[in-house]
Amino acid sequence: MAVAEAQLYAKVSNKHRSRSTSALLEPLLAKGFPAHIAQKALVATGQKTIEDAAKWLHSHCNDPSLDDPIPQEYALYLCPTGRLLSRLQDFWKESKRQCGKNRAHEVFPHVTLCDFFTCEDQKVELLYDILKRVGDSFSQSFPPSISLTLHASPSYLGFFIDDSQANVLKEFAVAFSSEASALADCHVKPSLKQFHLTLAHRFYPHHQKTLEQLAKCINPGEPCQWVAALYSRDMRFVHYQRLRALFQYKPQNIDELMINAGDLIYVDPTQQRDVSEGWVIGTSHRTGCRGFLPENYTEKAHEADTWVKHREYVFETALRSFTKTEKEPNVKLNGEAHNPSVPRSVTNVLSLQNAALRRGVLVMRHGERVDQVFGKSWLQQCLTADGKYYRADLNFPSSLLRRKDSMKQFECDPPLSCCGIFQSRLIGEALLDQEVTVSYVYSSPALRCVQTAQHVLQGLKLNQKVKIRLEPGLFEWTKWEASRAIPNFMTVAELAEASYDIDTSYRANFPLSSLVPLESYEDYVSRSSAVIKQIITACPSKGKGVILIVGHSSSLASLTRALTGLPSRDSGDFAQMVRKIPSLGMCFCEELKEDNKWQMVNPPVRTLTHGANAAFNWRNTLMED
Repeated sequence: MAVAEAQLYAKVSNKHRSRSTSALLEPLLAKGFPAHIAQKALVATGQKTIEDAAKWLHSHCNDPSLDDPIPQEYALYLCPTGRLLSRLQDFWKESKRQCGKNRAHEVFPHVTLCDFFTCEDQKVELLYDILKRVGDSFSQSFPPSISLTLHASPSYLGFFIDDSQANVLKEFAVAFSSEASALADCHVKPSLKQFHLTLAHRFYPHHQKTLEQLAKCINPGEPCQWVAALYSRDMRFVHYQRLRALFQYKPQNIDELMINAGDLIYVDPTQQRDVSEGWVIGTSHRTGCRGFLPENYTEKAHEADTWVKHREYVFETALRSFTKTEKEPNVKLNGEAHNPSVPRSVTNVLSLQNAALRRGVLVMRHGERVDQVFGKSWLQQCLTADGKYYRADLNFPSSLLRRKDSMKQFECDPPLSCCGIFQSRLIGEALLDQEVTVSYVYSSPALRCVQTAQHVLQGLKLNQKVKIRLEPGLFEWTKWEASRAIPNFMTVAELAEASYDIDTSYRANFPLSSLVPLESYEDYVSRSSAVIKQIITACPSKGKGVILIVGHSSSLASLTRALTGLPSRDSGDFAQMVRKIPSLGMCFCEELKEDNKWQMVNPPVRTLTHGANAAFNWRNTLMED
C-alpha cells in the first residue's frame, strides 16, 4: 500500500458510518450488496439511477480497491450555459489548435465557488439538500447578469467578475460551505479570492498575443444562464495523467489491462520509467483494474473527463426574457455553424489566418526497424554457418543491401523490417489520398530513415521525381547510441547504386564528421535547432509544398519545438516523452505568412496503429501435451 493511500485510510477508518435510507440504496441492498459498496457505487455514478450504480458494480467486480473506505473529493463550480458557453467552447477549441494545450483545457469553463473537499459517501445526499436550500435563499439576490472583464498577463488570460456581483457569489459560497461543514461534517473552504473564469493558464508567453485576439472575439454579454454544479473526483488519482482508449485491447498476458474504446485510464508518470517501450501501466476508470496496455491505443484525455457531475442549481436570471423564438438562426460558414449576430468570431479570425498559411513541415519517425522486433542479435539469427544471409522469418528483409564494409555494420545501422516497409508505403499512399504535395525530402543518414523516406515516396508515386537529401544533422541524440560510437552509415554512392532516389548533389549542413559520440543534451538541442532553420532557409517559400523530414522519435520534439519557438524540454521529460512515439509517428507544422512564424496543427493523415504478432511454432504449440 502506498504511503499516501495509507494516510487516507487513517483519516476515514475511525469515522462512524450511518446507514442511508436513500430510495436508490434500498434496491441495491436487497440485491445483497454490502451497504458501503452500494453507497460507493451510487456516489461514483452521481446518485442518478439504480441501473447506473448496478452497471458500475458489475464493471468493478474485480476492482481490488472496492472495499477501500476512501471518500470522493467534491467541488462547487459556477458554470455558464447557453450562448456564452458555446463561445467559450469555440475559444477552447481554437486556442488549443493554434497554441497547443494549456492548463485551462483540463477543465470546462467555470468559476470556482468552493475548491475540492472530502465527504463521506453516506453524507453526500446532505450536500444535495444544502445546495438546493442555499440556492433557493439566494435566488432573488443572484445578479440578473454577470459582468465579465478580460484580464491578461504573460501566463494567465481570463474574465474577472465585477466586485459587487462577486460579493454575492462569495456570500453564496460561504453559506454553502458553512452548512456543509456543520451538517455533512465536511471541511469546506469557500473561494474568497478574485472571482474569475479562466480562459488560458500556464501558456508560453509568445502565445499571449494570439490568445488575446481569440479572447476578444468572445462577447461576455452573450445570453447566459448560470448554474451552481457539484462535481466529484477520485482523490487517489489527482496527480495522475489521464488517457482515453481509442481501440479495444484484449490482454495477451495476465498482467495486461482489458480496455474498450472510450475507456479512461489513470497513469502515474513516476511508475513508467521501467515499463517496456510503447507500453504504459495504468488503472482503468471503468473497472478499477490495473495493468499494462499499449500506449499507441490511447490519446491524452482531460482531467475533468473522469469527474462525475452530481447535482446543479439553476439560477433563473439571464434567460428569463430570452425565448427560443428570439434566437437567431444559425447559418453555415465554411462548413461550421455561425451566428450572424456576432460580427467578429473565432471562426472569422481563423479563416483569415488559414488564408495566410503557406509552407508545411511534416516530421516523421522511421518505420519498424528489424531489431525492434528480433532484438539486437537479429543478424546472428539469419546468417548461415558460412556467413550468408537468409530470411529466418517473413518479417526479416528479403535481402540486405550491398555495402563495401562488413555486413556486421548493419547491427548498428539496422534496416526496416518487412512490416516497416509496408508501414512506410501505406503512409505514402495515405498522403497521396489526401493530395499532399511533397516538394522536398530530408532524411537522417540512418538506413531505417532512408528506407522509410524511399517507400513513402513510392506510396506518393514520387519516386524518381523527388530526391532524398541525406542530412547527418538529423541523426538522433548520439548519447542514445548503444555502441557509444557513431554508426558507419551507408554512403550516398552505395545507396544510389542500390536504386535509392538520393540527391547526390546535396551538400549537408552537418557533415558526418561533425557528429560527436555521447553529445550533451544541450548540444543535441542546438544541433536540431540549427539544422531545421537551415532546412527551412534552403527550401523556397513560394507555393505551398510540404517539406518531409524523416528522422527519429526525438526529431518530432527537437525539430518542431525549435521551429515553433518553444523552449526545449528538460532532458528527463524529453526522454520520457520520446519513448512514447511509435513507428511512423508524425507531427505537422504550418507557416503563418503574416509574421513568418510556424504553428503545430493536425497531421494530414491519421496515425497507423496495429497490434503485436508473436512468433509461432506449430509443433511446440499444437503437439505439446
